[in-house]
Amino acid sequence: MAQRPASSASLPLTLDEQLCFALYSTSLAMTKAYKPLLDKLGLTYPQYLAMLVLWEADDVTVKDMAARLNLDSATVTPLLKRLEMQGLLERVRGTEDERLVFIRLTQAGSALKRQARELPGEILCATQQTPEFLVRLRNDLTRLRTTLNDFMEQ
Repeated sequence: MAQRPASSASLPLTLDEQLCFALYSTSLAMTKAYKPLLDKLGLTYPQYLAMLVLWEADDVTVKDMAARLNLDSATVTPLLKRLEMQGLLERVRGTEDERLVFIRLTQAGSALKRQARELPGEILCATQQTPEFLVRLRNDLTRLRTTLNDFMEQ
């Protein structure tokens, strides 16, 4: 585990020197880069993330979907309702445990995956970075997220 600095007096206080701002503003820029591509598919960025979960593994519970997206179920439910109204998925109550709600792709939801295949390549182009750099960056960010989540659970 990393040690805390002895003194926070020497840590930067300007906006541009803050890690949180670099992450936040980069996240906004990434979402903006996706927007015109997702508009063609009729999806918002959060809807796209939910569809990615289903394209990986169909027939998941709302709870599992929320965990994969690092969100709570109450946040995911309205998003899933909108996707259901678009005909991309269906929500089905569990037969053994009615408290569980399963999310399943419809034919239209499965077909949308084929249309979305080009998105990663288009975003790679937009970043003007090498795939190797982006893989390292993603791995570093994933490690940082895990560390922060572990810290918050202590």
